[in-house]
Amino acid sequence: MTEHDDRCAVPATAAIRTDAPMFNRAAWLRILPFAAYLAFIVIGDVLQRLGVAPDALRWLYPAKIALVALLLALFWRQYKELSRFHLAPLHALTALATGVLVLVLWISLDAGWMVFGSPSGFDPRVDGRIDWLLVAIRIAGAALVVPVMEELFWRSFLMRWVDAPDFASVEPSQLSIKSFVITVVLFGVEHNLWLAGIVAGAAYSLLYMRHRNLWSPILAHAVTNGLLGVWVVRTGSWSYW
Repeated sequence: MTEHDDRCAVPATAAIRTDAPMFNRAAWLRILPFAAYLAFIVIGDVLQRLGVAPDALRWLYPAKIALVALLLALFWRQYKELSRFHLAPLHALTALATGVLVLVLWISLDAGWMVFGSPSGFDPRVDGRIDWLLVAIRIAGAALVVPVMEELFWRSFLMRWVDAPDFASVEPSQLSIKSFVITVVLFGVEHNLWLAGIVAGAAYSLLYMRHRNLWSPILAHAVTNGLLGVWVVRTGSWSYW
C-alpha cells in the first residue's frame, strides 16, 4: 500500500449517525493493547500497596509486554497503516534525529515542578547485581513493543478520533489544532515527567502529521526508548524507567 492508503480526507458534508457507537471495531483494536498495558500498571500499584515484595513485582513487566505483544500480533493484519514498513530516507533520518532529541530533552526536563510524584522506576538489580535478562526484556519491550502500542493508540486512533468518530478516514496532515493539543497534553500527563511527555508527544505528533506515516513516530519513539534504556543502565538512573 502507499503512504496515503486508508487516510483519505473526511468529506465536509459527511453526516455522523446519532446511533453510531462511540468506538468502532478499528478503535477497539487500538485501545485494547493500550488498556492491557495500563491494567498491569494498576495491578502493580495495588500489589505494591498490599505489601507484595518488589522482587516479585519485577516480573510484571515481562508479563505486561508479552500480553501487549500478543494482542498486537493477533490484530496486526487489521492495522492497515502498518501493513508494510515504508519511510522515505529523509523522513527516516528526521525520525531518528527526533528520537535522539527527545531523549536529550527527556533526561533534562526533570526539575521538581516538571515531575508528578516520586517515580520509583524499574530497578533490575537483585542482591545488588543487575539481572541482565530483566534489562534485556525491559529495553526490548520499551523499544520494540511500547512504541507500536502507544503510537497506534495516541496517533493512529485518539488524535484522529478527536476530529471524527470514523477516525480511519481522517488524513493525518489535516488534523486540527484541537486534536493536536488534547492528545499532546494527555500523552504528557500519562508520564511522571509530564513536561518531557508533552514535548515528546508534540514531536511524535508533528512527525505523524508531516510525514503522514505512522512508522515515522514509531521509529522516533523506539529510538528514544531504546537509547533511554541504555542510558539508564549505564548511569543507574532507575527512576527514569
